[in-house]
Amino acid sequence: MVVERLKTGERAVGTMIRVVRNPAIAWIVRNGGLDFLMYDAEHGSYDTERWADTFALCRAAGVGGFIRVPELSRAWVSKALDTGADGVMVPMLDTVEQAERFVEWAKYPPVGGRGFGSLGGHTNYAAIAGSPADFTATSNRHTLTIAQIETGTGVANVDAIAALPGIDALLVGPNDLALSLGVAGDLMGDTVHDAIGRVAAAAKSHGKVFGLHAPDALLERWIPEGCTLVMSGLDAAVLGAGFASIAAKFAERGLRGAADA
Repeated sequence: MVVERLKTGERAVGTMIRVVRNPAIAWIVRNGGLDFLMYDAEHGSYDTERWADTFALCRAAGVGGFIRVPELSRAWVSKALDTGADGVMVPMLDTVEQAERFVEWAKYPPVGGRGFGSLGGHTNYAAIAGSPADFTATSNRHTLTIAQIETGTGVANVDAIAALPGIDALLVGPNDLALSLGVAGDLMGDTVHDAIGRVAAAAKSHGKVFGLHAPDALLERWIPEGCTLVMSGLDAAVLGAGFASIAAKFAERGLRGAADA
């Protein structure tokens, strides 16, 4: 599973899904050679049933199914996991107190206080095998909690956030981080570079996964520095680029425009 690979230091590459609604996207991602998809419930318009269906196919296809929830709340975090997500990312996680609540709702006791549901997407719709204690301990290991660090406040508190047991990964959102730091759009400048460096250092110091969702130039800069949770692109952009390549191909051949008389 992709979560276990990440926790042992291996790299995983995936993409974000914001507009595609067909659960078959799980198989398309897998057939394309990616390791995971991440639903964007912060900026997308998905309902619970949509991503639950996709996570079921992710499990069948052997693809990691992650989700960025719109806000930090028990309803969003616990429900996402109970419907089959392998990992949850909370946007703009800024403080240790927020991180503690995240862990409380994402991990079962004794690590957190997640409520126990015995049948659902998280059990592949089967009764659990073995004791509840064994199941919850295994689930805690197999669940990825991702703190998205994308503000100046989050960077200032990142070492304490990374030190918290139950937080598994730190992922930088560079666009919002640049906005927060007053350098909107300057993703390759020193200000953003220094902030990402602090996140990378905190992840390394505390044995947590370091991730980035960014353009290729930024990913290429940080992959050699320990970025293993690699998220590239967005489904709308991938589709748009594919459609544009079709249009350009026929335009180059002079085959676009009015049909011959």
